[in-house]
Parts: sequence; C-alpha cells; structure tokens
Amino acid sequence: MLAIHHSKNSPTNFSHYWIEYCEKKNLPYKIVDCYANDLIAQLDGCNGLMWHWDLTHYKAALFARQLTLSLESIGIKVFPGINTGWHYNDKLGQKYLMEAIGAPLVKSYVFFSKQEALKWSRETTYPKVFKLRTGAGSSNVRLVKNNQTAKRLIRKAFGSGFHQIDPINRLKERLWIVRRDKNFASLKKLITGIIRLFVVKEVEKFSQKEKGYIYFQDYLPYNKSDTRIVVIGDRSFGMVRHCRTGDFRASGSGLIDYNHKLINKDCVRTAFETAKKLNVQSIAIDFIKQADVPCQIIEISYAFIPFKFPGYWDRDLVWHEGEITPEEFMIEDFIQSLDNNVNKTIIQQAS
Repeated sequence: MLAIHHSKNSPTNFSHYWIEYCEKKNLPYKIVDCYANDLIAQLDGCNGLMWHWDLTHYKAALFARQLTLSLESIGIKVFPGINTGWHYNDKLGQKYLMEAIGAPLVKSYVFFSKQEALKWSRETTYPKVFKLRTGAGSSNVRLVKNNQTAKRLIRKAFGSGFHQIDPINRLKERLWIVRRDKNFASLKKLITGIIRLFVVKEVEKFSQKEKGYIYFQDYLPYNKSDTRIVVIGDRSFGMVRHCRTGDFRASGSGLIDYNHKLINKDCVRTAFETAKKLNVQSIAIDFIKQADVPCQIIEISYAFIPFKFPGYWDRDLVWHEGEITPEEFMIEDFIQSLDNNVNKTIIQQAS
C-alpha cells in the first residue's frame, strides 16, 4: 500500500500528479496527513510514503527530515528519501556536500564568526554573490559590489539577522512579473504583494530569522542564462533560464526555453554523475558557465515547479523525443523500489 500526503490547496504540488497516476493505473493508495499526531498509526499497512514538502512549508522544515529518517529506520521507504531531501533548501549543507563528493560547485564561502567574515571581506575581490541558506527563485540573492556592502551584510547577519521572506523584494519581483506578463493574474499577485506589506502571512510570522552565519559565492560574469538539469532515475531533462534585463539572476525570471539543443551535454553528464554519487531519487541541478568551464553548479534541489518537458536523455545521453511528466517518473521509480524491497524481504525470509 502506498501512502500519499495530499496538498489540496497547492496546485503545483506533486501529489496531484501522483494521485492521478494511481487512479489511472488502478493502483492502491491511501491519503495520509503528515502533520497529524497519529501519522505513524495512519501508516499502518503501508510500505511507502510520498510527501512533496517544499520550502514554503515552514512546519515541514521543523520535522520532515527527522520523520523521513525515522520511517526509513523501520523499513518504510519515503519520497523524498533522506539522501534526496536532507539538503533541500539548505545552501550551507549543499556546499559541504558538493565539496565532499568533488562536484564542480561555484567557489563558495561560509563564515560563522563575524571577525573572520570581516577579515575575509577586506581581502577578497568583488563582486561576490550573497545568499541566505534558505529561499528559492533568487528571492534571497544579492550582488555585492564592494567591501562596504559586504560589511553591512555581515554586521546584519551577526546582529538582527535576515527575514527568510522579504516583503519588499517580493513586491519588486511581482512588479517585474506584471511588466513581463501584462495580464490580470500578474496584476492580482501585485495587489496581494502590496497587501502583504501590512498583513503578515502565517509562514512569515513563524519562520525563524537567518542569523549567525554569512554565505557568499563567486560571481561568474557574462552569463545571460543558467541551465537547470533534472535527473530522475535513468532519465534527465532540462531547460535554459534566461536572466531578466539588467539582472544577473536567472532563477525565478520565468524566461524559460525547453529546446534541448541549447543545453550543453556536459551538464547532463555531470548531473547524472552527481545524482549517482548522491544516490538520490530526484535532483534538479542549476549550472552556470565559468570561462571555458560550462558546468559549474550553483545549487541543487529535489523539488521544482512542475513542467511538461519535450523529452529526456538516457544515461548514454541519447535523446528520446516526446512530452513527459516528471512526477510520473517519480512515482513509477518509487513503486518499483517498493516492489524490489518486498521481493528482497521474501527472499530473505525464504532463506
């Protein structure tokens, strides 16, 4: 029996696709509530749990990793598993992980001492890219052009700290989207953004401030786009994300090209290699160019905004044409892993 946590009010949540897949294939599944006190009891009779928790779920950030490890310790498989999800929305964890496996991460710097950070800021070259540990869509990313700005950020990091969600930056983003899309939906979001300056959402009220550390990456110039490669099992697909005019950030721009011919296959190869080393079920890797090196990793994630891709590469880098739904690959692989787990148990019992 497969258990699925369903986020009804989130149309971009993977669970919608997973439930649709189960019903289409006539597969048994059970809806559970991962936030319920009796979750373990709800999972009775289930050998797998699929739960798409994302970075806007401040409650999930409190216990999703701990729950995953607990369930895996008693033989219940989880998507995302601990290898897949522990580093999600944690750029500091990703830095150490990428360095540990020798992945081509853009050179990154983290300091847990104000004095050491200030000393580094005086001696380093600029510009640098400042990031918070959490956040997506470039919401907590800034270009630091000089030591004066770096010092101001460092003092704030070891002082009052940073809100995980900046309502001013959010409003600027939505204003840019209005200019880009010029439709009622974007205007409605802009109005909501204005309201959120005065009415604080629950996620903003309960999310903890980011403080006690400072994180920078090298700025790699002359990049007008980045490349996102997704790997699920033996399949890989991707997109090119273009930067906004006058902005170095591509993530969150919404300016996306799915033409696979624009993607450097070295990025696909590196993505497959990285996914194998990490033993993950799903991974999205953002790449950027550095001079003659086409595949420098910016950051990683297990989750992403749902898209319909026009095809995929296999591990031999052969392209397979035809519209695909990544979320179906996730549940197909997960169900297969459950079958393999059951078969192994039967064999062990028989022996």
